[in-house]
This record gives sequence, structure tokens and C-alpha cells, in this order.
Amino acid sequence: MYRFLVADDHPLFRNALFEVIKQHYPDSVVGQSMDLDGTIKDLEQNDETDLLLLDLHMPGSQDLFGLITVREKFSGIPVAIISADEDIDTISRAMGHGAAGYIPKSCSPQVIHQAIQALLHGDRWVPEDYRSGLTPVTNEEKDLAAKIATLTPQQYRVLCYLREGWLNKQIGYELGVTEATIKAHITAIFRKLGTTNRTQAVIMLSKMSLRDDQTA
Repeated sequence: MYRFLVADDHPLFRNALFEVIKQHYPDSVVGQSMDLDGTIKDLEQNDETDLLLLDLHMPGSQDLFGLITVREKFSGIPVAIISADEDIDTISRAMGHGAAGYIPKSCSPQVIHQAIQALLHGDRWVPEDYRSGLTPVTNEEKDLAAKIATLTPQQYRVLCYLREGWLNKQIGYELGVTEATIKAHITAIFRKLGTTNRTQAVIMLSKMSLRDDQTA
């Protein structure tokens, strides 16, 4: 009996994946989450999950942070990225940062099943048309990803708001915490990233950005 976790904030696609899994693996257990925090909590409670199907851009997961964080915390759990983004650079970077597979949301239920089957057998999987075009991730980006992975989800949210130019007071109001808490988060961010100011931290985050953060 397999255990899956479907992590996607779009109910229709989450349900579509659920139906594919249940059709072919009727005895399986399928957990569901809608954001990165919920995904991490589920994996902490179910560390024997056989496959995580992770939406690339769900809340808390943008810029590959979700993938990088999950791979750092749960290295034994295979992760398949699911996304509407079919850009070869994005697929290459996701695979380079530890994804076991990359399943575009445009794939048919039959192809999704083929991908899941391959992943459960321990294989890596990307659509056939992309396999010859994959490129390796640079060592510089791998080092940067390792630093990004040390951030907590809340610290990562703060860093994203810094990238948008928000003030400490604005971030605190948005997150429901005090300005002093935001300052403490920023200090921790600088320490973990090895930076000394906001500009340097934002530049580091920008280097991990994908082509379009708004893609589902």
C-alpha cells in the first residue's frame, strides 16, 4: 500500500490527481495539502510517504523554495514537481535541485499515471520531449540553494516581502507579528545568507527566481 501526498492549492487539479491515484492504486492513502506549511506538517507526521506531488508555485513554495526545503528536511521522500510551467530551464533547475520528476499539468491522466509508476519504481521522470534538453545546475546555484534552505518558511516570507520593497512595519502587519519580530527575522536572514544588508539578500533571492512566479 502506497502513501501519497498531493500538495497543490488548486482544488480541481488536486482532485484530478487524487482520481488518477485512486484509479490505479485503490488501496493507497492520499494526503492533501494546500501550502508549504501544511505540506511540511504532513510529512513530519508521515515520514514514510512514498511520493510527494508538489505544486511548484503554491503558497510558500515559490522560487523553488518548497522543493529545496522539502529535499533538505525529508531527503528520503521522492518529490515530483507538478506545474503549468513547461519551460525547459525551470524543469532543468527543478531536477537539478533534487526533484525525482517533473509532471506538467497539461499531461493526460494516462501520462500522469506513467510518471507516477516510474517514480514509485525509483526512476526519474520528465516528459520525453524534454529529456534531451535538460541542463545541469551550476555549483554556485547549488551553494545558494543550500543557504536558502536554512531559512524557515516565515523567514522566507519576510525575504520575499523585502524583495517587494515592503517596510518592516508593513511586513509585521501583514504577518500579524510585531515590528521587533520582523527585525529579528531579518537579522537571522542576513546571518544565514552571509549578507549584511537588504540589497544583498534580495539579490541572492533573485538569483533563485524562476521565469514567472505567477505560474500555477
